Amino acid sequence: MPSARRNSRLAVLVLGGALAAGALGGCSTTQEKAEAQRAESARILKARDKRQEKKRQQREHKKEKEKG
Repeated sequence: MPSARRNSRLAVLVLGGALAAGALGGCSTTQEKAEAQRAESARILKARDKRQEKKRQQREHKKEKEKG
């Protein structure tokens, strides 16, 4: 029965190779998702900074007006 053993080993190797290929493909997808998340986070932080700057300018303008 050596050929049966050989076939089962071959099947295990093929299955392992398929799983490894799928895992490698998944890594790039995960990396792409992470990159998209970082880009979204950067966009959110820039928008927040812009809002905070606008509020700061409004407060300064209000203080100048009160002194004025």
